Amino acid sequence: MNWVERLRTSMHGLAESLGNLLMEAFHYLALFAIGAITAWAGVMAFLGMLEKGHITVDDILLLFIYLELAAMVGIYFKTNHMPIRFMIYVAITALTRLLISDISHTHKPSWGVVMVSGAILLLALAILVVRYASSRFPAVAGPNPRGKARNREDAESERDDTSD
Repeated sequence: MNWVERLRTSMHGLAESLGNLLMEAFHYLALFAIGAITAWAGVMAFLGMLEKGHITVDDILLLFIYLELAAMVGIYFKTNHMPIRFMIYVAITALTRLLISDISHTHKPSWGVVMVSGAILLLALAILVVRYASSRFPAVAGPNPRGKARNREDAESERDDTSD
């Protein structure tokens, strides 16, 4: 029976290794695809702006959204953690873009402006909460799953931008 247990253990180890390999391959492929799509969308938006002949604040904020999305992909690629603050920044930028677009097209105040402004304020407060929580209750540093050398900036970014 001892050889059966060894066979089961080695088969389990092989299946786990193969599963980890496939998951990492999918992970890298998805990250590259998301990064490429973000870059493509940013370039196409920029070319559309040049084609129009003028650039508005709305267009610039759209480019900032693409920049923040690309930064999120880069940070996730380096640290294997999703930066929560960047998602909130994207939401704030998108709401600001909506607010500017609404005001520039309607030219009159409405409750929608107040609600969007309140949502931006709530998101800004959420960033403060995330920053406070990450400094007050830092995450326990574990082994880096990709085996990459980590520097101080990566560790600080991970501590500031993740929450469990």
